[in-house]
Amino acid sequence: MGDSVRYERDGHVATITYDRPEVLNAINGALRQDLNAAWERFRADEEAWVGIVTGAGRAFCVGADLRDGAASAGTWPGSFWEIPTIAAVNGYCLGYGLTLVTACDFVLAADDAQFGMPEVRLGVPTIVGAIRLPRRVGMQAALELLLTGERIDATRAAEIGLALRVVPRAELLDEARRFADRLCTGAPLAVRAVKEMAYRGQTLPWIDAVRMGEAMRRLAQNTEDAAEGRAAAAEGREPRWRGR
Repeated sequence: MGDSVRYERDGHVATITYDRPEVLNAINGALRQDLNAAWERFRADEEAWVGIVTGAGRAFCVGADLRDGAASAGTWPGSFWEIPTIAAVNGYCLGYGLTLVTACDFVLAADDAQFGMPEVRLGVPTIVGAIRLPRRVGMQAALELLLTGERIDATRAAEIGLALRVVPRAELLDEARRFADRLCTGAPLAVRAVKEMAYRGQTLPWIDAVRMGEAMRRLAQNTEDAAEGRAAAAEGREPRWRGR
C-alpha cells in the first residue's frame, strides 16, 4: 500500500483515511490502488471488526482527479460487505467519494459536510452511484442529486436518510469511534451474519431468505463466541468475544 491512503487499527476498529489533502483527496490511479489495498487489508485483518473511512484535511473526497480520470475508477475484485462500516464525512463528499459512502452501513456527517454527484455536469453518467443511491434515500431524493449535479448540506443529508446524524466537525472522529465501539459489543460473527441477512433479505424471496438465514444461524450458534455468550449471560459478566 502506498502513501495516499492510511490504514490504522486500534483494538478492533480499523480506520482507512484518504490522504491527499492537498487536492481535497481527489482519487487518481495511485489512490485507487492504495484504497483497494487498504480494503483488502481490512478484509484480511481478523481483528478488525468495524471499519471507519474518512478523509484527511478539509474534505472527505471530491471524487475523481480529472487529470487521471480513467485510472481513478480502478477495479475491485473482492468484498468486505459482511463487516460493519462507518463513513465519517468531513467537508466535500462528491462523485466517487459519495459512491463509496453509499456502500457504508452508517454515515456520520460533520456539520460542514457537502454531498453531491456532479458527473452529469461534466458530461458523464455515474453508474454505481445511480444504482446505490436510490436504495439508500429513495428514488426522488436520489434523482434530485443524480440528475441536477447539485450539492446538499449535512442537514439535508440527514433529512433524506443519507446521513444517520450530524455532529460538529471537531467531534466527528470521536463520535465515529464511539459508534464503532458500540458495534463491537456484539459477537462479531453474529453481527456479520445479521448484516448479511439485512441486505440479502431485501432481494431474496422470503422462503429463500429464511432458509439462508437459518443455515447461517445454525453455524453461528455452534461457534466459540456463542458458547461464550451463553456462559457470560449465566455468570452475569461481560462476554469476551474472539471472533471464532
